[in-house]
Amino acid sequence: MTSDLRPDSQETRNASWKLRVYLLGALIGLAVGLISAYFYARVSEENGFERPNRIPTMDALKLAVSLLSVIRQITDLGAKRGS
Repeated sequence: MTSDLRPDSQETRNASWKLRVYLLGALIGLAVGLISAYFYARVSEENGFERPNRIPTMDALKLAVSLLSVIRQITDLGAKRGS
């Protein structure tokens, strides 16, 4: 009966590595986003713009497709087994 009250160690380990992966992904995403925004603002200032120009729709779509490609490659890394 006491075993019902204690969490299974396998479930705890699964939750532990998943939490680390989520936190690492969030931190990397935050860092990449901040660096990208910094460089975007910096280049706009260096070109003499008071405010950054609006990103054209086609450029935003190209960027979105590129990001989806990166996400796909990361997903493929998770699918590989001990190569």
